[in-house]
Amino acid sequence: MKISEITKALENFAPLAYQESYDNAGLITGSANWECNGVVCTLDATLAVLQEAKASGANLVVAHHPILFKGITKITGKNYVEEALIYAIKHDIAIYAIHTNLDNVWGGVNSVIAQKLGLTHCQILQPKQSILTKLVTFVPTPQLAQVQEALFAAGAGNIGEYSETSFSSGGIGSFRGSALSNPTIGTQGVRELVAESRLEVILPNYLEHSVVAALIAAHPYEEVAYDLIPLNNLNQKVGSGVIGQLQSPMEENAFLSLLRTQFDLKLIKHTPLLGKKVEKVALCGGAGSFLIKEAIVAGADFFVTADIKYHEFFDANNQLVVADIGHWESEQYTIDLLFSLITSKFPNFAVLKTSVQTNPVRYFLG
Repeated sequence: MKISEITKALENFAPLAYQESYDNAGLITGSANWECNGVVCTLDATLAVLQEAKASGANLVVAHHPILFKGITKITGKNYVEEALIYAIKHDIAIYAIHTNLDNVWGGVNSVIAQKLGLTHCQILQPKQSILTKLVTFVPTPQLAQVQEALFAAGAGNIGEYSETSFSSGGIGSFRGSALSNPTIGTQGVRELVAESRLEVILPNYLEHSVVAALIAAHPYEEVAYDLIPLNNLNQKVGSGVIGQLQSPMEENAFLSLLRTQFDLKLIKHTPLLGKKVEKVALCGGAGSFLIKEAIVAGADFFVTADIKYHEFFDANNQLVVADIGHWESEQYTIDLLFSLITSKFPNFAVLKTSVQTNPVRYFLG
């Protein structure tokens, strides 16, 4: 099996197009054309994880965090990033990062955290907008079904929990081919009137090229008429954070105890408790302070995240409790998610979860 087969499966779940502009998801070292001997799943592609991969015979490390995040001009081994890159290149180990794209997709990092807390009726906290396109085309009515099927197969027609969605309406199309044309219907130089269906489907922006290619391949006409219309609609399955309901209301201290148990926490930093029941919980794995206001607007009683700075705690404004559980702690189950994504597609392939503790933070409890 080639490395590209594994990365393609991961990108089908969490498209690279959904990573944030500052991110560096994708293949960082190695070649997609290499034969893959095994995979190690990890949060961080540190030197110790790469050494673990080599010892196990694996030549692909799938990490949540990109080891190469910012541009570098030299690779001399002076820090942990350069040290890891040198080792990976020297020993032909491919490093693949699946970072904010995995954060932003439904079923990704934040969905796993929500599952650990037993949340129900979950939704994306801050859905992304302007990442959808509407395709409108016109098809001879007898060929409507074949064009629909081609568009659906190319990834168009998905809205929330529904697939193969489209709208069609009938009408009359007209055209007259030139002397150089080769019309499927009618004769050169003669205006034709044809019973056609207007077909509309929605698709993610990043699939525009492949969906249009599928349209042209399936459409009977020599010249295919279509419109691509950018949409400002929110995509309810792509975005930052998750918000959901506890199965039953809890006291604030009981919810803090639930966090400590489910994430094996040494400590929790949080804003003052408000003395009310916890019913609605918002969350974001990793650094999520940018979502505090979104959580307030959504009516959350608690916002669970990490990497909150001192002044950002004030943003809670006594409207909810903000709990910082630690970056690694909040995302630790991403390793299980990566393992599950790969083994579900390749059940007979060698896939390991790292045994290396990559959390750089330690706690002195006295």
